[in-house]
Amino acid sequence: MGTTTVSRARIEPILFHTINGIFMLLLAIVTLYPFLHTLTISFNEGNDALRGGIYLWPRSWSLQNYKAIFISGTIYHAAWISVARTLTTTVLGVFLTSMLAYTLAQPQYIFRKIIGVIFVLTMYFNAGLIPNYFLIKSLGLLNNFWVYVFPGMVSAFNLIVIRTYIRTLPSGLVESAKMDGAGDFTIFVRIILPLCTPVLATIALFIAVGSWNSWFDTFLYASSDLKLSTLQYEMMKLLGSTMNSNNDPGLLAGANTNQTKAMVTPASIRAAITIVAAVPILFVYPFLQRYFIVGMNLGSVKE
Repeated sequence: MGTTTVSRARIEPILFHTINGIFMLLLAIVTLYPFLHTLTISFNEGNDALRGGIYLWPRSWSLQNYKAIFISGTIYHAAWISVARTLTTTVLGVFLTSMLAYTLAQPQYIFRKIIGVIFVLTMYFNAGLIPNYFLIKSLGLLNNFWVYVFPGMVSAFNLIVIRTYIRTLPSGLVESAKMDGAGDFTIFVRIILPLCTPVLATIALFIAVGSWNSWFDTFLYASSDLKLSTLQYEMMKLLGSTMNSNNDPGLLAGANTNQTKAMVTPASIRAAITIVAAVPILFVYPFLQRYFIVGMNLGSVKE
């Protein structure tokens, strides 16, 4: 009996780790395959990709899909606008949201519950597209760079996550700093912000991804000004013109009439656009990934 128990105690951990390893491997394959397949299609000739049978390696290598994207001179300026928008929105969003969260986390602030309820209500109720448009117009933000920044600067969800995280910090830190004569802003900048690095990195990733991928606000509020066009909006227009055009797709890509030139198709252009849009975030994510799980776990603990 004792031998059976010992054998089972030895086998169970090995069996668990084996099954867990197989499961995680299958999960990784299922997660990575769509991206790798899209990457493969983006480097394959469009007409050849229509035949199917392409999985993880291009059958007919071509850069024509990417040339079709970058042949327009406006795409580079649009990329700069997207980068500027993402950086500005992320920095201001993280700083102002964390400042508000610190204020609402203070037990002596008598309006903290009322303001908190107001922000929570914004998660469930929205005025609608037309009232929002007239609000933006009345504020003079139409065809203005700051229309990308001001409307979504403070998110109720991000506010709740950061506030919950701040409440887990020892209250003695703030009290001892005040005894030494430090003001609230000094405490916030020198004590609270450094301690909130994990949750702030997580929120920064949320804001950056949302801002980088956004194109609908450009369509609504800045579509008449080419200088404010974003990368995502330009790609959306390119994809729409590719799918709706009745012209030779080779001409769409700026190719010659030379038959050796690779042709593009809506599917191949869509794949290339997906890769171009995803690559910048893929470069940013590794630097924030180590904070991601810690920030979400600590920021979502219910008191």
